[in-house]
Amino acid sequence: MQALIEYIPLILFFATFKLVDIFWATGVLIGTSILQVAYYYFKDGKVATKTWVFFGIALVLGTMTLIFQDEAFIKWKATVIYLILCLTLLISRYALNKNLMQKMLTSILKGASDTEQEIDIPKAVWDRINLMWSAITLFIAGLNIYIAYNFPLDFWVNFKVFGLTGITFVFIFITIMMLFKYIPDEEQKD
Repeated sequence: MQALIEYIPLILFFATFKLVDIFWATGVLIGTSILQVAYYYFKDGKVATKTWVFFGIALVLGTMTLIFQDEAFIKWKATVIYLILCLTLLISRYALNKNLMQKMLTSILKGASDTEQEIDIPKAVWDRINLMWSAITLFIAGLNIYIAYNFPLDFWVNFKVFGLTGITFVFIFITIMMLFKYIPDEEQKD
């Protein structure tokens, strides 16, 4: 359910673009992002930093798109988000000595596991995962802008919705495969 709520603004952006145009789609993106923030606030009593950042970027670039009637602003949204993700991963790891991928994935692994057994994954593996995600987010940021300025708007929207989602899922799968051998199997749990 959580994943669906995260993707509602993107799904409605895509549908509205296909039915009307980029400006209506941008307005729908802003509106659904506001509803998403409100939903999290009323459901949990707080809104995650990630959601605030995504909302802020959508609001600023979306508003500029609407005011100036220029689709270039909304095209930058994915690039800005992925650059922020890349910089956050690198700065947290190398300036603050915190591996955010390790922190996030450890909590997911513990939540998915039915055991109290500690999952022992070497620091070097976590560092490779962090660098891999830093590199892929930087690549996606550049690829988004390249496609935005070198292909028709319809192609960019399809890439944003399906291409970026597809690339992300491929790297989620690669990450799972990198961690799989460190997860205790059922026999070890008993």
